[in-house]
Amino acid sequence: MLPTTRRGFLAGTGGLVAAGLTSASAAETAAAKARTPRNFVIILADDMGWGEIGPYGQQKIVTPHLDRLAAEGVRFTSAYAGSSLCAPSRCALLTGLHAGHGTVRENPEGGPQRSLVAADFTFADLARMAGYRTALMGKWGFGPEAPGQVSHPNVRGFDEFFGYITHAHAHQYFPSYLWHNGDKVALDGKTYAPDLLRDKAVAFIKEADDRPFLLHFATILPHSPSQVPGDSGRYANEPWTRPNRRHAAQVTWLDSHVGDILRALQEAGVADSTLVLFTADNGPHHEKGVDPGIFNSNGPFRGVKRQLYDGGIRVPMIAWSPSLTPKVVHEPVALWDILPTLADFAGVPAPANLDGKSFRGLLTGGRYAGHPFLLWNRPRKMQAIRRGHWKLIRFAPNIAGAGPDGRIELYDLRGDRGERHDISARNPQLVAELVDLLDRSIGPDPRVPYGLQVREEGSEVMVTLHNGSASPWRNVRLSLDAFESERTDALEPGEALTVTFAFTGDAARGPLLARARFTANGKKVTFQAKV
Repeated sequence: MLPTTRRGFLAGTGGLVAAGLTSASAAETAAAKARTPRNFVIILADDMGWGEIGPYGQQKIVTPHLDRLAAEGVRFTSAYAGSSLCAPSRCALLTGLHAGHGTVRENPEGGPQRSLVAADFTFADLARMAGYRTALMGKWGFGPEAPGQVSHPNVRGFDEFFGYITHAHAHQYFPSYLWHNGDKVALDGKTYAPDLLRDKAVAFIKEADDRPFLLHFATILPHSPSQVPGDSGRYANEPWTRPNRRHAAQVTWLDSHVGDILRALQEAGVADSTLVLFTADNGPHHEKGVDPGIFNSNGPFRGVKRQLYDGGIRVPMIAWSPSLTPKVVHEPVALWDILPTLADFAGVPAPANLDGKSFRGLLTGGRYAGHPFLLWNRPRKMQAIRRGHWKLIRFAPNIAGAGPDGRIELYDLRGDRGERHDISARNPQLVAELVDLLDRSIGPDPRVPYGLQVREEGSEVMVTLHNGSASPWRNVRLSLDAFESERTDALEPGEALTVTFAFTGDAARGPLLARARFTANGKKVTFQAKV
């Protein structure tokens, strides 16, 4: 078997995105290594408002485990969802792109189920490439319901998947089936799916394995319809309507699942080496009889799900790890920041051209550059942009009472966080600047290919490493099992290195593992991919 090498510049756009593991910097001490999170758990609530849990002022719904998480961790007061709807928000979380650039920019809502594409290289893709065990338990939200297609969780980086593939199916709390990887698993229609998803998440955490792990627990709580086993639990005697009692019970039920996951981390002996992130995909819903006003679900903010006022897009976010110092962070962050943040913690070079920025510095006390602006896009409906304390919302014609010419609103969040006083008429130059910035920031996917790819053709295996980051990669070596290429001194941003391994006889039989080893930003990195 003789490898041949080819280096070339990348052409066109491709997929990428982020979160992985490498060896620690040589400058780090053993004590620092022990306190650096090695595993990641991302808990995503479905339609949970900023004010629906205790750490954000909730008075009527009990959330003791999230209260503890916030008291011992880092609580963000200005965290934003990717959208005011599920699918585009989850796309932003997975890919590091806001809804002006991401593949999925709107919910199905009467149209076809939106899907991810081959270019959507998710944080799970990179985690798996970096040697992680990866799992998604819960709601995926991108169709179609078929194994092997490019939008399936297993193809988009998750080794283990149990839950709902499509958006509509995830509305069922007592489903007749769920998916386990590529298999449809029949259920009796009486099993409460959130508990089953919790069980699968706990089991994954407790699996004995030397590899680090990434778990995405994407529960469907507390999305409509308001359903829990029994009726309303501890809220059965509250003077609210049944949907509101049951909605409160859903939030507390989710809180208990957070407690179960924290307990599993402790029992598995990995709590000290795990970073837990809890957040939500958009603001509170008001569907099927639920009144978010009863619970002050959006806190001091205006708006709910589907709206781009802060009540529809500002969400709870809590980061917890024993290595973090408890504090409250007021700087704005967004779901599309999670991907580069995980990459930063793991020592992996983040892909270039993402909209997200690492907020590791906000967690650890290091530097944080911040965003020049944040953006939300609901095509043909409304867009919003926040630059500093200024927030502009643009409504399309005949949307939300906008009239045939549409409408623009401008708010100064310093003294008007409830977005009650539109000052657009008094600030025409600022409006023009923000509208121009908004228009320039909505367009095609800006990413370039990133990471390790393998392709098998007959007796040859082509192993390609794409440097889709912003910094050079040094001392690059590609290998396939025991066969290794010659070292390449540097792979510049935008370059790709391909090595072709040629086999004879039966040498190519059985599973093979391709690896790329290189140094980026002073840290040793190893990527791998199965053939």
